[in-house]
Amino acid sequence: MLAIASMQVDVTANIGWVDYLIIAIYFCVTLGIGFALRRRMRSSEDFFLSGRSLPSWVTGLAFVGANLGALEILGMGANAAQYGFMQAHFYWIGAIPAMLFVAIFMMPFYYGSKTHSVPGFLKLRFNEATRGFNAISFGVLTVLTSGINMYAAALVFNVLLGWDLNLCIWLAAAFIMGYILLGGLSSSIYNETLQFFLIVLGLLPLTLIGLHNVGGWSGLQAKVNNPTFFHLWQGTAGNDNPFGVNFIGIALGLGFVLSFGYWCTDFLVVQRALAAEDEAAAERTPLIAAFPKLFFPFIAIVPGLVIFSVMPHLGQGGGFQNSYNMAIPYAMVHFFPSGLLGLGLTALLASFMSGMAGNVTAFNTVWTYDIYRSYIKKDAPDSHYLWMGRIVTVVGILLSVATAYLAANFSSIMDYVQALFSIFNAPLLATFLLGMFWKRTTGWGGFIGLVVGTTVSIAMWIMEQYMHLFSLGSSEGSSMWRALIAWGTCFVITIIVSLFTSPKPDAELKGLVYSLTPKSEVVETVWYKKPMVLAGAALVIFVVLNVIFF
Repeated sequence: MLAIASMQVDVTANIGWVDYLIIAIYFCVTLGIGFALRRRMRSSEDFFLSGRSLPSWVTGLAFVGANLGALEILGMGANAAQYGFMQAHFYWIGAIPAMLFVAIFMMPFYYGSKTHSVPGFLKLRFNEATRGFNAISFGVLTVLTSGINMYAAALVFNVLLGWDLNLCIWLAAAFIMGYILLGGLSSSIYNETLQFFLIVLGLLPLTLIGLHNVGGWSGLQAKVNNPTFFHLWQGTAGNDNPFGVNFIGIALGLGFVLSFGYWCTDFLVVQRALAAEDEAAAERTPLIAAFPKLFFPFIAIVPGLVIFSVMPHLGQGGGFQNSYNMAIPYAMVHFFPSGLLGLGLTALLASFMSGMAGNVTAFNTVWTYDIYRSYIKKDAPDSHYLWMGRIVTVVGILLSVATAYLAANFSSIMDYVQALFSIFNAPLLATFLLGMFWKRTTGWGGFIGLVVGTTVSIAMWIMEQYMHLFSLGSSEGSSMWRALIAWGTCFVITIIVSLFTSPKPDAELKGLVYSLTPKSEVVETVWYKKPMVLAGAALVIFVVLNVIFF
């Protein structure tokens, strides 16, 4: 049922036994994967990095699947209804160049160093202080982003099905805890691969049915009746566009800082590539992930536009049930019959579980290797760290439950996540780029620059949100500019401090700095598996799509 009274939205899902059966099968299969993998968890590397044994097609789909949480599904659909097709920037310029860069330039460093984590790499390149600061800040980031997935899942099922909000949160927590404890990262990765296909099967029919009901693409444009909602770059010479930010902010703030900061330095996604069976597979992982990423706007953004044409008052009332965040769930209820609705709801569940599990597995790895083993218990047997990994998985999920309620203070899921990325990932990108491409960068330069850049971003967010001292445009535009300023601050401070401190000798930087590392090309016997071929194909598609929707 879908009704609109003034500006209040009232939507109830008429869910039948077939829909519940589909959801139940999903839960059983997911836990079954965990049980099937539990005997392989013999060492800490098995638990945290899958023994570096997974094929690239699995790690590639998991690489993009780990990113298909509440941000991708609810957040993208919500902002499509709010900002139009410009939201596709987050998939295209906000992802593809960075994914190609991490595959070609950064993955050989990550995989070749045999480090267990991004903070571990920072220790090798900079110093212990840089590693410690990044490990702690990354732990905070993963718990907060895991919480938003948990809270979003609970609210969707609370609004649509009337399930108790607190019960939904704790059920989600127990379920994720079960299959991670059983199968570790392997369980998470294989489930992310399954969830990738479920999300496609749940959202692709929504796009097709939704467009058919509104008269196709031209009919959708007529119903929305806002030409700026259907272009990527028009109006960006100034601020006359839905984002309220010009092309400089989009290209540098999103396309460079936010995008490269996430895809190149966030251990949540890098961890998937590190689980690959060899260096060639690790390099292919982000490239394989780039191809589905290119086409996801059509199944995550278009439904948001479609439901906005049907429910123009969405986002104008109070409460979560009236917010843009419900664009995708309401579209499913409005267009899907029983059975297909169950598949759609399962796809939503899969996206939430994917986001939560990805963050929890990254959190338990960083905690165990970069905090616990480094500062608390250095010389314990491997079985002890495996035990600690399982314990901290429970702790991480309980912390995620606590942070789930913090998400209630944000009207938009996307605003919440982009605020976190601009604080934690943007300055870290400057640290990485200088460390990899300028051998004169010192350990203390990297540490002080990272701390100052992060602090500046936090201060800007606090002043904007609570003191109202300045505004940088819309919520989306504000995150882009804040990320760019934080990156620039870290970049400049790192250079200044490095010039006054002593760098490491060249011998210690081999394999960590681009100019000091021998370029050993990965040998591929099959032409279509070669990184440059895959990268070139993805780049061509990227350019064509930007031209079509200019």
